Amino acid sequence: MSFWLESLGPIERRSPLPGDRDADVAIAGGGFTGLWTAYYLAKADPTLRIVILEAEFCGFGASGRNGGWASGLFPVSEAKLARTFGATAAKAMHTALADAVDEIGRTGIECDYAKGGVISLIRTPGQLRRAPQDALDADAARAICNASGVLGGVYSEHCAALHPAKLVRGLAAAVEQLGVTIHEGTRVRSLRRGEVVTEHGTVRAGTVVRALEGYTAELAGHRRELAPVYSLMIATEPLPAEVWDRIGLRRRETFSDERRMIIYGQRTADDRLAFGGRGAPYHFGSRVRPEFDRVPAVFGKLRHTVKELFGIDVPVAARWGGPLGIPRDWMPSVGLRDGVAWAGGYVGDGVAATNLAGRTLTDLILGRESELTALPWVGHRSRRWEPEPARWLGINGGLHGTALLDALDR
Repeated sequence: MSFWLESLGPIERRSPLPGDRDADVAIAGGGFTGLWTAYYLAKADPTLRIVILEAEFCGFGASGRNGGWASGLFPVSEAKLARTFGATAAKAMHTALADAVDEIGRTGIECDYAKGGVISLIRTPGQLRRAPQDALDADAARAICNASGVLGGVYSEHCAALHPAKLVRGLAAAVEQLGVTIHEGTRVRSLRRGEVVTEHGTVRAGTVVRALEGYTAELAGHRRELAPVYSLMIATEPLPAEVWDRIGLRRRETFSDERRMIIYGQRTADDRLAFGGRGAPYHFGSRVRPEFDRVPAVFGKLRHTVKELFGIDVPVAARWGGPLGIPRDWMPSVGLRDGVAWAGGYVGDGVAATNLAGRTLTDLILGRESELTALPWVGHRSRRWEPEPARWLGINGGLHGTALLDALDR
């Protein structure tokens, strides 16, 4: 498990589905997407019979092991959205995501929430040439995050650092208090209009919700829907005050830099450095296995990157990882069609997006037209990934190409 989950102590698992049953809404997946959907549905209509079906336990997947960024970031740029959907729709998408960051704080679920914003450091001449006109200069960027070789930075206020496992476990408890039934240890085998089939029985429901993100490829008929690509993390022991005085992040700003191979970090509430990045290989056939969570070479690169950024040889307390879901066009989506709803494909920026998705699915399921149901990601369908071996060659070729471009940039 992740450092976040282990920090909460032993996980007490809920009982599996005891057999066939009926419901109004059946949700496959006990992560943020499924839980937020249940949370807002139950608040909107307490009479609904809502059942969540989770293969392991709530928060086992990306929701309990991510970088702890609730950010207004979206994998598709506002400019690209504007070209496809128009400037008004593009702005509405990014405004809604920014509000989702605040909405998580408004729920009052205790999760070490600190809205300090996010800074992406500019550290090479090539990155500086690509920087937007409103980028911070070197002094202003170093005042937030004093890393090596800083030439500038791109700052946004629309991000909060948090403890993701506290949020997902607290959200699961809040959902149960609202009358939602959660069955853990219940793996979903297939779903279609009107029913979700599990290893322990079938739930018949008027609306079925697919909320499996990086594990979608394991669902029958969905192998090419989302590619499970791994992201790995490390966490240090608590660092001394003098180290943080030098690094900064005084308001617990989250941080990255402008390299193409994504890195991400935060200062935790107990003064650890939690740091992660992409770079682990995609596995043939969209396979997801526990052993893929640990790639020593990637962990070594993460530790080296921290040393290169901050000049510290960090004492690593934990190492972990897991898959996230990537659609073919990198465009997350939510929707409802013929009684089957879905949300996902967040490309690693899902903590705030799942909250927005849950509220959007609530409106769709209840048949309410709203500003949320008019957003450009609603009803979007990405084309499926290519069959193997083209998928394996393309994704891993892209990873190697990205790393090469970063090396040339340096």
